[in-house]
Amino acid sequence: MKKHCEFPDLRVDLDNAITYGTLKSAAAIAKDGLRQAQSKGFPAEAEYFLAQQDIIKKRFTSAIEHLDKAIKGNPLDGAAYNDRALCMVELGIIDEAIGYFDKGIAAEPDYATVYHNKGWLLNNIGRHSEAIEYFRKALELEPKRPVTYDNLADALYNLGDSRGALMAYKKVLSLLKPRSCPGIRKEIAGKIQLLERELSS
Repeated sequence: MKKHCEFPDLRVDLDNAITYGTLKSAAAIAKDGLRQAQSKGFPAEAEYFLAQQDIIKKRFTSAIEHLDKAIKGNPLDGAAYNDRALCMVELGIIDEAIGYFDKGIAAEPDYATVYHNKGWLLNNIGRHSEAIEYFRKALELEPKRPVTYDNLADALYNLGDSRGALMAYKKVLSLLKPRSCPGIRKEIAGKIQLLERELSS
């Protein structure tokens, strides 16, 4: 059975860099991943990192072409399906994107990110209750994932559960590393203050 990917640590670092907005760092990681994949003879992995370079530059159609090659080379790569779905969302292809998230879940059912991102999309198209199910599944697999608590809080708030949203936002702050992501910390702290005022009035 094929491995899901050859460089899991690099992929985690890349995902974190993209998630928290350090695109210069993300570009460097993608370049390093591509170099390693090419030098070690992993063509599917090289296609994955070529796609990441395109995603960073917002070349989503080209990224999809690389991701299709990555999937063909390694059909168990849940991240490739996930990222293809995200590119489709950027291009406005929503229904098919949901199907690609599902393919990612089928290919790699222990990959938390694909559940998180399907939840993110469902929340953004108004399917908040379904979104919460996927966020909870992502947190079962990766309980210390601040970005998922952030999105869970948003979905709970959308359903009118201000208390649940408040608890989830507080969890985000408790999980972020000290002195990391000051902009995100400030934004979450502001949401907490608003919810505490709302709940005390």
